[in-house]
Amino acid sequence: MEIHNGGRPSVISSLESCMRKCILRVLSIGPIPSHIAFILDGNRRFAKKEKLEEGAGHRAGFTALIYILKYCYELGVKYASVYAFSIDNFKRRPDEVQYLMDLILETTEGLLKEESIVNAYGIGVHFVGNLKLLSEPVRVAAEKVMRATAKNTKCVLFICIAYTSTNEIVHAVQESCKDKLKKIAPSNPNKACNDGIEEVGEYINKTDGAITHGVRESCKDEAYDVVTKGAEGIDNSNTVIVNANRTRDSVISVEESDKVLSFSSINLGDIEKKLYLALAPDPDVLVRTSGSNRLSNFLLWQASKCSLYSPQALWPEIGLLQFVWTVIIFQRNRSYLEKKKKQL
Repeated sequence: MEIHNGGRPSVISSLESCMRKCILRVLSIGPIPSHIAFILDGNRRFAKKEKLEEGAGHRAGFTALIYILKYCYELGVKYASVYAFSIDNFKRRPDEVQYLMDLILETTEGLLKEESIVNAYGIGVHFVGNLKLLSEPVRVAAEKVMRATAKNTKCVLFICIAYTSTNEIVHAVQESCKDKLKKIAPSNPNKACNDGIEEVGEYINKTDGAITHGVRESCKDEAYDVVTKGAEGIDNSNTVIVNANRTRDSVISVEESDKVLSFSSINLGDIEKKLYLALAPDPDVLVRTSGSNRLSNFLLWQASKCSLYSPQALWPEIGLLQFVWTVIIFQRNRSYLEKKKKQL
């Protein structure tokens, strides 16, 4: 954001803008990250440090986010994702949670203004997470912003709200199982499920270092089991085998069982398609401010092969310097990470 005096940019602001563009142009000579993820840590500590009233740190953090998005756009970063509000944050004091919800609602509605950064830079906004946990006004406002920016494709911003990575992974597994079970249903006319799936659960067994996932489905009229203990001769590596071998009245044939198994093997690709951030590539670098190295349940699936950067600055203090270092760290580690990806 530029400083204005009497309707004209100040000399200092013009110099800053010129210097920033020169620095970003030099950075652009090297590889540019496609996706940068941010954990917005330190808003409350910033307010205490600056002796501001409670909540002022989060407002300052929103201003910092606008600057960072501007830098991403000017450098040519296509995707940015921010960890705005964790599901665990609902455990905070009710008055603090309400304040944050009000602030999120205010800033979300502000994104619809004509002069907002999303309209100025053509940024498409996606709110991702368990949005059912949000209050109705916030959820409605988020949906309105997503519809309004759906045609913006220059940059994409993912705002992770009411989000944890474990919730995202469970959701993806459940949705993948639902899709597979829908394919199974036509081949099993005696199955006693009304309108598909009512419950999908998950258990994990570790055997000889391999992980076998299980899924159990409950139906209204009668118990109907979907067993996932694998099958002889089938490679269970990175695969969920949903072996539906019973109907309401009888045991299905071997041929029918084979057909069911062919429909129901769930691989990594099936799950990744159902992740909240399925539209974005995995992050190239993940930034967490305030010097902390914890991921705090953010992008655990997607961040397995990216660089991590933890500047000491609190989130409202983040600026061009930290952004430049983010890109430099990515450029330094890119060759190594690309080599590691090929080995997997």
